[in-house]
Amino acid sequence: MLARVLGLLALITLTLPAAAHEVRPAFLQIREVEPSTYDVLWKTPAQGDLRLALNVILPSECRGLGTPRATLVNAAAIEHQRTICAGGLASKQIAFENLASTLTDVIVRFEPIDGSPSMLRVNGAAPLVVIPSQQSMSEIAWSYVWFGVEHILLGFDHLLFVLCLLMLVGDFKRLLGAITAFTVAHSITLAGTTFGWLRLASAPVEACIALSIAFIAAEIIKTRVGRASMTQRLPWIAAFGFGLLHGFGFASALRDIGLPDDAVPLALLSFNVGVEAGQILFVAVVLAVVFLWRRYMPRPPAWAWRAPPYIAGIAASFWFIERTVQIVL
Repeated sequence: MLARVLGLLALITLTLPAAAHEVRPAFLQIREVEPSTYDVLWKTPAQGDLRLALNVILPSECRGLGTPRATLVNAAAIEHQRTICAGGLASKQIAFENLASTLTDVIVRFEPIDGSPSMLRVNGAAPLVVIPSQQSMSEIAWSYVWFGVEHILLGFDHLLFVLCLLMLVGDFKRLLGAITAFTVAHSITLAGTTFGWLRLASAPVEACIALSIAFIAAEIIKTRVGRASMTQRLPWIAAFGFGLLHGFGFASALRDIGLPDDAVPLALLSFNVGVEAGQILFVAVVLAVVFLWRRYMPRPPAWAWRAPPYIAGIAASFWFIERTVQIVL
């Protein structure tokens, strides 16, 4: 019964990836190159030639030098411009036009010419931010925890992998072992990549992450037709192996956000804590829904048990082909 309910949940949640591009965070990086002179990078989610209608509103004391340079890279619109702000940006307010009407957040990275970078998170509830003159360690930690939670909850491929593990394992003891192995493994590669000990290109990693989902989906199908599967008997082995791969994916997201030079270990630990918190929250919600379904809902139909691994495998195969084509092109 547990496997059937999880299968139905997988079928329902497989409709979510279509909305992924609507909730990816935007990114604003402001780097001071001379006193009161800044290089501004503004990155917004895009589909094709259409970008999310978000605009940065700098203080009135700021004026741009020349025409902004705009490019489209990896489903994102990127604008570069050099700007002069009389009196500097510290303690000044930056607003984001149309942010309140979207589902996305904005990550702001401010790099002063003297001092440590600041990382801030802005959402539609309060679509403006005041650039701090100095950011405390607790503020840095809390920001990176939120970045980690946000990344895992918006990373539908990572969530689909975890959901497929739930369908494959079926009992709590082995599930706990698999989740622990996955956590240990991705923490290793995340830390190794962050400190420069390991390095893999992000595009092939993302393609292989999709392939890992297809593999687990195939293992689910194999067990349901009565064939023996070592992955089903010892799920922690597959979880650890693929967790190493997913850690490279997490590291790619962390590189995009950036790390404060004087607090790299704290930011890394906080981001990883956020990833784990988001993963635990996802698993807890799934198990709670399973419990409530068992208690109050009718038995799912047979197709709801059989279809999800096939659909998961098809979705993962599509992602694999799409990401591989992007590598070739």
